[in-house]
Amino acid sequence: MAQVTELKERAEAELEQRREELVELSLRIHSHPEVAFQEYQASRWLAEYLEANGFKVERNFCGLETAFRAVYGSGSPHIAFLAEYDALPGIGHGCGHNIIGTASTAAGVACRGAVDLLGGTVYVIGTPAEEAAGGKALMAARGGFDGLDCAMLVHPASRNVVVTYALACIELEVEFLGKAAHAAAAPEAGINALDAMIVAFSALGLLRQQVRDGARIHGIITDGGQAVNVIPHRTAASLLVRALDDAYLEALRERVLACFRAGAEATGCELRFRWGDDRRYMTMCTNMTLAEVFRSNLEALGRQVSPEEPRAFGSTDMGNVSHLLPAIHPTIAVAPSDVPIHTEAFREFAASEAGHQALIDAAKALAATGIDLLADPSILARAWEEFRLRSGGR
Repeated sequence: MAQVTELKERAEAELEQRREELVELSLRIHSHPEVAFQEYQASRWLAEYLEANGFKVERNFCGLETAFRAVYGSGSPHIAFLAEYDALPGIGHGCGHNIIGTASTAAGVACRGAVDLLGGTVYVIGTPAEEAAGGKALMAARGGFDGLDCAMLVHPASRNVVVTYALACIELEVEFLGKAAHAAAAPEAGINALDAMIVAFSALGLLRQQVRDGARIHGIITDGGQAVNVIPHRTAASLLVRALDDAYLEALRERVLACFRAGAEATGCELRFRWGDDRRYMTMCTNMTLAEVFRSNLEALGRQVSPEEPRAFGSTDMGNVSHLLPAIHPTIAVAPSDVPIHTEAFREFAASEAGHQALIDAAKALAATGIDLLADPSILARAWEEFRLRSGGR
């Protein structure tokens, strides 16, 4: 116990010593926002920082140009800190991924002393495109998390929360193809693709009151027609369909698709569609064994953890990882409770003093949790027992 306490104190001291350079790295990512799969600068900066601190870095990990895997140490246990660093189109780092990527990187670096003394392997895995593109889903399908004993990250938010609930989510791309005609001279000669889309979205509006609590259906029309005086021959839309459990999402997707089939049937248009099965987000299965270890380390820093609220606020591809191995996705407060994420206001907090302190505290709590796992094999044994019970013995 004394050894573990000393290792944690050393890790905290190192992170305090590195505070200025870590804040600078976070702000650099924040001021150069890059959207999904375009995070060339952010991934390079994080990989270079890890390389400079003794990690062996594999770039283009899982065949993704902006993914990487950095490794320090050898042998069991295999503990991973996952880094996110993509930004939102038009908003930038309104989700605070500059903090996630930097905190996970910092935690990995701070665990080196424990690895040198206790053995084991620490990974920092750069996972691009969390925002609606499912980078981790692709990486999971390609074996990017095979062989790990656990995975964790900390997400900035408006509260300190240990257990995160997330909705299963899948993307739907639809297209209606009709026939163009002059809208005034010969509208009867056309087949109106916009009418088909309006029928479909009207049906979706009616469907929403007939779905389970927690389910969400939302989307935008990306092509509403080509000219105001021409019957639209093509329209297109992009949607997300979400549900509280993975099984209900399967049922819901068929009902959503029926709305678009109705639009095609009513107008005579051809319907084309594509489900994003390769980038489907699964529900988040928080491993409570790991969560309680993290809670203890976060509270030791003076952070008050909010009571659990079994409500899903969004979706994350960390859910896909949590169905493969024990994982946690806690949040740390960087903004007041009335400031929602994915906003310009939250973006400013992600670069504020409160954001900087959250970055350091997140790194400290992650590193301390990693040290606990390196020092006590029984924790991971319990985490895996819990995981197998929840996954039906798999």
